[in-house]
Amino acid sequence: RGSLSHFIQSITSSSTKAVNLLLGNKVSLWQQGFHDRALRREDELIIMARYVVANPLRAGLVKRLGDYPLWDAIWL
Repeated sequence: RGSLSHFIQSITSSSTKAVNLLLGNKVSLWQQGFHDRALRREDELIIMARYVVANPLRAGLVKRLGDYPLWDAIWL
């Protein structure tokens, strides 16, 4: 009951409050902005999965995609 955006907002808000209560201070856990997108075809799912798996590489968290533990997802 409700939109995906509302669900995500609820999850991010609840988790941030819980972490802040646990740590006793105010921290930001989530990047601003959320974009939901409906995937209509199987090929769109593969493209999106590849994009998500490559995020650590683009963010500079790993030097090569194979260094990321989930690089071998079935979607790739």
